[in-house]
Amino acid sequence: MPAQPRTQPRVVIIGAGVVGSALADELTERGLTRVTVLDQGPLFATGGSSSHAPGLVFQTNPSKTMTEFAGYTIRKFLGLEPAGQGCFQQLGSLEVAGSAARWDDLKRKQGWATSWGVHGRLLDPEECAALHPMLDQDRVHGGLHVPADGLASAVRAVEAQARRAVERGARFVPHQEVTAVEQAGGRVTGVRTADDSHFPADLVVSAAGFWGPRLGRMVGLTMPLVPLAHQYAKTGPLDVLAAVGNPPDGASKPILRHQDRDLYFREHGDRVGIGYYGHRAMPVDADDVLRPAEAPRMPSMLPFTEEDFAPAWRDSVALLPDLARTEVRDGFNGLFSFTPDGMPLLGEHRELAGFWVAEAVWVTHSAGVARAVARWLTEGEPGIDLHECELHRFEEVQLAPDYVSERGCTNFDEVYDIIHPLQPMESPRPLRVSPFHARQCELGAYFLEASGWERPHWYEANAPLLAEGGPRAAPPGRDAWSARYWSPIAAAEARATREGVALYDMTPLKRLEVTGPGALAFLQWMTTNNVARKPGAVTYTLLLEPSGGVRADLTVARLAEQHFQVGANGNLDLDWFRQHLPADDSVRVRDITAGTCCVGVWGPRARDLVQPLTREDFGHKAFGYFRTKPAYVGNVPVTAMRLSYVGELGWELYTSADLGLRLWDTLWRAGQPYGVVAAGRSAFNSLRLEKGYRACGTDMTTEHDPYEAGVGFAVRLDKEGGFLGRDALVERAERPPERRLTCLTVDDPGQTVLGGEPVHVDGVPAGYVTSAAYGYTVGTTVAYAWLPAAASAAGTPASIEYFGEKVPATVAEEPVFDPDMTRIRR
Repeated sequence: MPAQPRTQPRVVIIGAGVVGSALADELTERGLTRVTVLDQGPLFATGGSSSHAPGLVFQTNPSKTMTEFAGYTIRKFLGLEPAGQGCFQQLGSLEVAGSAARWDDLKRKQGWATSWGVHGRLLDPEECAALHPMLDQDRVHGGLHVPADGLASAVRAVEAQARRAVERGARFVPHQEVTAVEQAGGRVTGVRTADDSHFPADLVVSAAGFWGPRLGRMVGLTMPLVPLAHQYAKTGPLDVLAAVGNPPDGASKPILRHQDRDLYFREHGDRVGIGYYGHRAMPVDADDVLRPAEAPRMPSMLPFTEEDFAPAWRDSVALLPDLARTEVRDGFNGLFSFTPDGMPLLGEHRELAGFWVAEAVWVTHSAGVARAVARWLTEGEPGIDLHECELHRFEEVQLAPDYVSERGCTNFDEVYDIIHPLQPMESPRPLRVSPFHARQCELGAYFLEASGWERPHWYEANAPLLAEGGPRAAPPGRDAWSARYWSPIAAAEARATREGVALYDMTPLKRLEVTGPGALAFLQWMTTNNVARKPGAVTYTLLLEPSGGVRADLTVARLAEQHFQVGANGNLDLDWFRQHLPADDSVRVRDITAGTCCVGVWGPRARDLVQPLTREDFGHKAFGYFRTKPAYVGNVPVTAMRLSYVGELGWELYTSADLGLRLWDTLWRAGQPYGVVAAGRSAFNSLRLEKGYRACGTDMTTEHDPYEAGVGFAVRLDKEGGFLGRDALVERAERPPERRLTCLTVDDPGQTVLGGEPVHVDGVPAGYVTSAAYGYTVGTTVAYAWLPAAASAAGTPASIEYFGEKVPATVAEEPVFDPDMTRIRR
């Protein structure tokens, strides 16, 4: 082997399963050849989850990112040697509906597939039976067929990728249990194993699956995942399959899911494999998992509990009657990793440079994840939006061991459930409540949850307002799906905001304090707009990836020369700041969300309510839009910011958490003559879409630049000193975007869409909806969608596919409400 350049980083990957081998392959393909992969088990069936995984690869997912991970995994596995049959059989997939609700769900899934560029087709029962002749067509309403899905041989894929990596210079070392991650000066320096071997490293990647929490503890990192056992069984031989002549582990029919009964099926030659998620959750402590040498079969395969499988067998025979001619011959309870939100854990330890995590990844997404992490390590960013997967997305309260375990178990229980996009988990709740929570409960708030926060979506106390508006003010009726987690009361709250004044609880929005002598220079470099303004100014600005993609949008308020308050989106923004802090301690970044609170006071009567409560001048000339000043509201000291995300006159009023209830009560009492109402997130979302305000992570992500996302006004390319991501935008600013975030209005006011649906132009799929809500002011649904620039001109007809039906829509000039901003600036 030729000598390796000393400038190359030494990479140690812990775990030689399907993620670790794929990562070694991706890294060596990019020229990093000083790669060592360690595993405590043998090669290449190492004893982890991928060693027993049934290998079903279904691409369709509500997450665009996860769909793309799966698509790349399929493409890569098809190209591995031995080609095709060795690592991946592209048999297609068939999901069948055993109920009307599931049939509707498959229509939604087919919409996701179209949105994310995956071809799928809805089939009637006869067509389902033609694809899978063992199926009793009388038990299904129909099915979804995705031809590109299929069956992966995980162990073969592990070996094929590992051997390619070895050919480029990597080495795989079995029977090496990592006992310590060595470090010096805040960086990893290597790992040590049980036999006292030392492997020097500049980068260490934990790809150990459900053993990941053990490694995390070695470096003081909480990995929020829990191993859970999942049942898998194989039948005895079946004549109907023996006649087909499949190889021993081969298959001839599409992989099959019967999610109404928590079941999936695949062939193993002349036998059928059955996976079951309907049993009780069986969490296992990572420390209790046996070592490879101790396990009777392998560490990830626990003894089969037949009593848990009994319902699965009855339902399997009902769907596939041929199974009545055989019986279960073998089974096990196999361990897989589950996280509190069901998504992977990817990223670098913030307290130990060079320690990376690629955990909670199933075979389905393995190669796609490996490519993203390899890009991240070699190019500085992953090349795909990862906000749903980044390691640091969780709030501290979400890292509690009991929380991780309970939410992981819930994700197991719900893995095949029909989940509404607004549906919260019911426990453990409540966790985080604002100081106004008691008053909200008194008003009959209906709470949903985000980042552990209880967030009112509407208030039952406002129900009488619906009648006051008269018949024309009532919103149209909704279909059963869009009516879930919604109330027509939101229409009354939106109208009250537009016509009077409303209080909105903005406490859950992340607030960061940036201070120190280097604070201004730091924020100037980190953000796109010019924040070098006098104290009292508030600036709308962006965080970008080096490649120019939008990580977040922020409001930056300069409270004093060295004191800024940043309105952020979530924990990932805090993490991004911490990644880039200067080493000289000239800048301090502190999360102040928990110790503070915020009330949004918005509506044409907002000044009538607030001005009598303060000695400060809240008139338009004295307190302009995007300005901030300290004040007292009654006896409560506040930081008032003249901002509005609902498109109406008003302020965000911030104070400390201990004074929050007093602030609410002061505003509530003073607002009674003006008909003040408490309003929730449902009305808020409607109003913000009418104004065209983007939601980061939903409407725009790292895959979009500011110009195509419609926020180029927040970019100052001529800013002295530049900013992170500027160079990538210079060339783009000179040419028209090829795609745009585009406003659509639905032609029929009685039709609703929710987001994620495909958009068709000229009869063909052209893009997808990011977010949508009924616009109570404009009287129809407003949707934002990514479309080709040629299709984004106002007046262009389009259609949005909702549950398989084409809903006519039209591209609109944005914003559809108050484009001249006269209501905010008065």
